[in-house]
Amino acid sequence: MNAREASSYLCVVLGGARSGKSRLALKLAGQACPRAFVATAEAGDEEMAARIRRHQRERDPSWETQEIPIDVSGWLATRGTAYKTVVIDCLTLWLANLLGGGIQDSRVLSHVDDLMKSVRMIPGTVVLVSNEVGMGIVPGDAATRQFRDCAGAMNQRVAEVADAVYLAVSGLPVKLK
Repeated sequence: MNAREASSYLCVVLGGARSGKSRLALKLAGQACPRAFVATAEAGDEEMAARIRRHQRERDPSWETQEIPIDVSGWLATRGTAYKTVVIDCLTLWLANLLGGGIQDSRVLSHVDDLMKSVRMIPGTVVLVSNEVGMGIVPGDAATRQFRDCAGAMNQRVAEVADAVYLAVSGLPVKLK
């Protein structure tokens, strides 16, 4: 996975909750059309449904929204190549969906690798959004520590193969790579 296809460009936007990472991702994605916004969130309760609606209102109508909670790699491989720009928001929810669907944490990185292979098939720009969950206190319970560790390993793997990596802090972009 070290060699990237000449026509693909991968950018990763990391940040904490409400840091401005989704807004930054849309800005970094550019204007090339057609473009798809792949949403991994599921509206499990009214609060999450309201968040989803707010994000939808913030997007320009030229974005085609695809709601794909788990099989993002499959969608990219079968339909993603029709787009010049793809934003996937967010990998942390995708990870939670994988783990909630029974994927063992020892298999997470193989799913991340599959995702990266599919991302590189896109003939344009792909921007991945993910939460940086390792900058706070050490969680008090084993399950939360396990999730934090899986998310950290995922983010490291994605950042390693990305062409550019940004950290969103209080709505400001900090370029890391």
